[in-house]
Amino acid sequence: MDVNDIVAERIEQARQRAAAEKRRREELAAARRRGLRARHAAKLNRQARNQR
Repeated sequence: MDVNDIVAERIEQARQRAAAEKRRREELAAARRRGLRARHAAKLNRQARNQR
């Protein structure tokens, strides 16, 4: 293994870590959106029940 192979391997590892971190951020954002939608729906349902 020469230096170029080692550098290429490290670059690929960094690329994979960055891709994994991006997926994790996207999954967290999606969960956050689902949670906000659920909270909003619950709030609207609660308001509708209280107006009766």
